[in-house]
Amino acid sequence: MNILLLAGDGIGPEIMAEAEKVLAALALPVALDRALVGGAAYEATGHPLPPETLAKAKAADAILFGAVGDPRFDSVERHLRPEQAILGLRSELGLFANLRPAKLFAGLEDSSALRPEVASAIDLLIVRELNGDVYFGEKGTRTTATGEREGYDVMAYSESEVRRIAHVAFRAAQGRQKRLCSVDKANVLETSQLWRDVVVEVAADYPDVALSHMYVDNAAMQLVRNPGQFDVVVTGNLFGDILSDQASMCVGSIGLLASASLSDGKLGLYEPIHGSAPDIAGKGIANPIGMIRSATMLMDWLGTKHADPRLGRVAQLVDEALLATLSSGIRTGDVGGTHGTASFTQALLGRLAAAA
Repeated sequence: MNILLLAGDGIGPEIMAEAEKVLAALALPVALDRALVGGAAYEATGHPLPPETLAKAKAADAILFGAVGDPRFDSVERHLRPEQAILGLRSELGLFANLRPAKLFAGLEDSSALRPEVASAIDLLIVRELNGDVYFGEKGTRTTATGEREGYDVMAYSESEVRRIAHVAFRAAQGRQKRLCSVDKANVLETSQLWRDVVVEVAADYPDVALSHMYVDNAAMQLVRNPGQFDVVVTGNLFGDILSDQASMCVGSIGLLASASLSDGKLGLYEPIHGSAPDIAGKGIANPIGMIRSATMLMDWLGTKHADPRLGRVAQLVDEALLATLSSGIRTGDVGGTHGTASFTQALLGRLAAAA
């Protein structure tokens, strides 16, 4: 099984190095390959997603992705900016379903901005559509009749795009508490009205799942008021981007959460939900948990895909070691600790060795 490592920019290479340490310690039946992406690729080749990188991505069984984004390239043409690399991968590989679980680690209640009794109830999964919405719609600038500059971004979803992400969300809910909340803005947006109509149609195939609807502004409020009410949330690209970042702070830090971006069962890309964090790059203080948990999600998925239960057991072992490490008081600065990136991973590896 071939895993492609795309470290990217900012803290991406630092946290990827920690994930590689964990993978090496586990002695998994996988081969690791590497390629440039984002600002690093643009600097070396003139493009954030070079043909060689894309070819390797298409040939891989799974991809472990760090982060892209570098302020040095903010002035280049939009299609050549580092962030276009992840958008290009999603489009080229058909990665339409983004799964972002959010659950509070026991012992980190004090790291959440919410009251401990509220934060401790968080255990939800956000299913975000990745290939539509304003991210991929027509966009540009134009001059109005009065001579003003005007920017525009088209939000659009086709029926088939909504239908396929709805099926993913309903199936995910079947494996959890069988509750699905569809988030939209149907009282204002025609795109959202279509979204809601199609989700209702798909619900007929899943009579065992309780479906509810919520406007995105209310959903944002409910995430801080009563996050424990949510099981699975399905929503579009823009709303999902915002709500999943909000959910990460509800559990304590954006550095804690992992995500999976999936195609129609052929390929998975796994990445922490945070960005490249250029302000802390090179300081050795980034939280590696989101990256390491992305690697465990990857292992679990590969184990299921290839009917190899070893990978699923290893993923569970790493998660248990992470919890034990945090419970012992070893934390990075973003969650109230004093450990750096490498020292946290070293403590985790010690826990893994002890459990072996």
